[in-house]
Amino acid sequence: MKSFTYFQPTELRFGSGRLEETGEATARFGKRCLIVSRPVNAVFEPRIDRVKRSLIKAGVECTHFDGVVPNPTTDCVTAGAQLAKLHKADVVLGVGGGSSMDTAKAIAVEATHPGTAWDYLYFKTPLTGKTLPVIAVPTTSGTGSHVTQVAVMTETKTKTKSAIYNASIYPKIAIVDPDLMETLPPHITASTGFDVFCHAFESYIHINGTPYTDYLALEAIRLVAENLTVVVKDGANQAARTKMAWADTLAGLCIANAGVTLPHGIGMTIGGQCPQIMHGEALGVVYPQFTRFTYPTAVEKFAAMGRIFDPALINQPDDVAAEQSCELLDDLLKKIGMWLGLKALGASETDVVAIADHSHVLPDYKNNPRIASRDEIYEMLMASYERV
Repeated sequence: MKSFTYFQPTELRFGSGRLEETGEATARFGKRCLIVSRPVNAVFEPRIDRVKRSLIKAGVECTHFDGVVPNPTTDCVTAGAQLAKLHKADVVLGVGGGSSMDTAKAIAVEATHPGTAWDYLYFKTPLTGKTLPVIAVPTTSGTGSHVTQVAVMTETKTKTKSAIYNASIYPKIAIVDPDLMETLPPHITASTGFDVFCHAFESYIHINGTPYTDYLALEAIRLVAENLTVVVKDGANQAARTKMAWADTLAGLCIANAGVTLPHGIGMTIGGQCPQIMHGEALGVVYPQFTRFTYPTAVEKFAAMGRIFDPALINQPDDVAAEQSCELLDDLLKKIGMWLGLKALGASETDVVAIADHSHVLPDYKNNPRIASRDEIYEMLMASYERV
């Protein structure tokens, strides 16, 4: 067994009804809170109201930034940071999906550092201890952001998508209440749920994966295989919702300590160039070509994944099970309505060229068992352009 290091500073509060603890949890880190979320609709409003009541009960004064956008931009982060400074916030509370939690983390940086959050990307200026504490309350089972040190955003002017990566932005407390996911629409359930699988599987095949992350990843993959199609068809199935929320958390723990590979690098570039495409949709586009490109260089791990989805493959050799795993993932995408092409999602062939040209900006492709060139990525994207 190779040596490894595993680190996770986030206090995890998991289970039905835990949303009511938001005020008490937040009060441990400050008395002036900025709530960060997407615009509130009729379904989301009662939950935000519950959060606000919990904060008030705990003696926390709050103001609400509800300007988060999908594939959050630097403009969005700056608007939130300005409100945080105006409110003199000493803690940031992200409530929502990955966009809201990542925006909350980036606001925690920009509100306390010179310049903008974009100045503190993983390869730029290091963060200081001034970063505001973040509390995370996920309302989807997808991004794992509630237990990671990553905040993804897109620079508005250049459409470049990148990330802050620093231990300072690990949420201090993550409150995972599966009740909050019950009313998610089927397509968002599918898109975020497939992201859970991708996090787990990519950390499993990652060149820097460890025995610990492999263990967590395989359990997350098993939970997705057993529960994702169930919650897409029946969003009110609370047992399956709870298991998907746990899978999301496990997969987040994996990527915090191992990372992601080729599909995420491409998928994030797709989201930067075409912000109307959800992150999970971008991954769904990429995966059929990615699996066939990669499996010959990671046969044993693809075989293990295939056997989770189809136990009959236990009796088959690794090379057969690995090849079949590609078909099994195709089947999953079709079952959950994620068999998608770039053209149908509003991307042009000019966009495809730009995505391929920028696909090596993020280093994720280097972590894949097989390295893809720019031209190979372009070929994958064009094969994904019109899905039939």
